[in-house]
Amino acid sequence: MKKTFYLFNSGQMERKDNTLKFTPFAIDEEGKEYAAQPRYLPVEDINEFYCFGALKANSSLFNFLGQKDICMHFFDYYENYTGSFMPRDSLLSGKMLLAQTAAYQNKKKRLVIAQKFIDGASYNMVRNLMYYKRRGKDLSSSIDAINELALKIENTAEIDELMGLEGQIRREYYEAFNQIISDFEMGERTKLPPRNEVNALISFGNMMCYTQCLRAIHQTQLNPTISYLHTPGERRYSLCLDLSEIFKPIIIDRVIFRVLNRREIQSKHFDRKMNSCLLNNVGKKIFVKAVEDKLEETFQHKTLGRKVSFRHLIKLECYKLAKHLLNIEEYKPYKTYW
Repeated sequence: MKKTFYLFNSGQMERKDNTLKFTPFAIDEEGKEYAAQPRYLPVEDINEFYCFGALKANSSLFNFLGQKDICMHFFDYYENYTGSFMPRDSLLSGKMLLAQTAAYQNKKKRLVIAQKFIDGASYNMVRNLMYYKRRGKDLSSSIDAINELALKIENTAEIDELMGLEGQIRREYYEAFNQIISDFEMGERTKLPPRNEVNALISFGNMMCYTQCLRAIHQTQLNPTISYLHTPGERRYSLCLDLSEIFKPIIIDRVIFRVLNRREIQSKHFDRKMNSCLLNNVGKKIFVKAVEDKLEETFQHKTLGRKVSFRHLIKLECYKLAKHLLNIEEYKPYKTYW
């Protein structure tokens, strides 16, 4: 089973024969940078890298990563996703590209697909709230409000109207977080940068979900730049934003609830500077491990009749969307049943 590697420290990555050599940079007592003990990483074990520190590399490294189908995601100091190195797309399909484009250009078809993304997302949000309601949390009003808003999804006539409805649903959902989470307050949803601990976890987790969707799309014939809910734009993979709407509640939000309520992540795991609140390196390591554990968690898939992981579930969603675009089978968003 290939693994995801997280590089929290700055360092140098290079090819060493048929493996990878990562040399982290450390700071001595005088504040000077020096090369620490290198670590050798066998490429057969690697699926992708997440780079949170500065990375020194050359074209030889990226040629090697491309040959081995290893992608690398980059984040800036504020934990914002900045881009990815993706291996050459070996699954390119002109037929799929034309089908994706045709569905986007057809106003009705685009709206139907976009509505399905929000339908799946809102349903999964409600399932999260129902889980905690069964455990004594007073969430009935939030559940009723989201369900009422969700009834309006199929009646939307424009993408902007649908996006506005999605915003209302998500506001109701986030307002319920204070009933679920212990010790921390959700407050207003803030980004770029997040202003408190819960917002920091949401932003960081959502970016992880986004990159997981990008990797899954890359392993299919779909083009990540052609989307339906979010408007395609320059320098972003907007189809990843579409798909991640479905999976953020059942992967990222569930991890956030768990690590905070079990006090695996506490106030000491955040850095607060100016008007921002970000996970420190210790907090990042705890959180990414929790997300990785969730992605590898398996469950019995009702349709397939076998166990699948949440990581593989994202790829299955891509296949379902592809079949819809090729008029093979109607797309139905994944809706969790627990």
